[in-house]
Amino acid sequence: MTNKKIIAVVGATGAQGGGLVRAICADPNSGFTARAITRDVNSDKAKALAALGAEVVAADIDDEAALTAALRGAHGAFFVTFFWAHMSPEKEKAEARIMATAAKAAGIQHAIWSTLEDTRQWVPLSDTRMPTLMGEYKVPHFDAKGESDKLFTQAGVPTTLLYTSFYWENLIYFGMGPKKDADGTLAFTLPMGDSKLAGMASEDIGKCAFGIFKRGGEFIGKSVGIVGEHLSGQQMADAMSAAFGQPVRYNAISPATYRGFGFPGADDLGNMFQFYAEFENVLSARRKPEGSRALNPELQTFAEWLAANKARIPLS
Repeated sequence: MTNKKIIAVVGATGAQGGGLVRAICADPNSGFTARAITRDVNSDKAKALAALGAEVVAADIDDEAALTAALRGAHGAFFVTFFWAHMSPEKEKAEARIMATAAKAAGIQHAIWSTLEDTRQWVPLSDTRMPTLMGEYKVPHFDAKGESDKLFTQAGVPTTLLYTSFYWENLIYFGMGPKKDADGTLAFTLPMGDSKLAGMASEDIGKCAFGIFKRGGEFIGKSVGIVGEHLSGQQMADAMSAAFGQPVRYNAISPATYRGFGFPGADDLGNMFQFYAEFENVLSARRKPEGSRALNPELQTFAEWLAANKARIPLS
């Protein structure tokens, strides 16, 4: 046990970090052990990780000294931010800066930073195809992460940039699953037209990250994109029809209509889907299922994910 390399995981009770901790704990012969970093070590999720064999350590990611202390002695570290907890790109960038500084101070030898594209590289603020949000972003929860990539390299932290994809769990937790029309037919609403959405099971993000750590330093200094499948809205609706045993209609709407739904973050998500649709080639070129499966042989397809999770998707 003492010879195992410690992987410290920020956001260990969340979707991505939890997947990584569980993947490490499920592979006792890998040469790695998990250190789960969380604000509340007494939460049910934290206790569940401890029961699997993870070391659970308390630290607040807004506290640089505490995070540095929690990282000390670890070989590698996985970093992810929590935009939807506060919906502030400025806070997200501040968190990333603390993580990068703490990783350097703690002597982390391999960091994985969970990131997304800075969409402003393709859609500058002067571009009127989609509205500018918060004065300086097109897709705030993408742009803040992409803008933060440089913080890790500037701090001198050996880093892999892990470009993730749309969580299929959003159908469960974000209200994006199919809803019944007036006539009772299920309709899956997405502002994607015929373009394909890069998506995956959130659990597989952690498993892919573990695959990167197991490859040693091969991906340090590199960007790695991961995905389960690239699927159109119609393909997703067809898969849900088969899984639910009843028709699911694809309701293709415009990004402007989606932005107008008015729920918190609707404008951000409307711009996100527009970026996915209009720059499908950019996202698909970076994210290959074959490369993702090489890192994680258990990579799920959408149909496989649906088979395991369809009962959790609200249909009303």
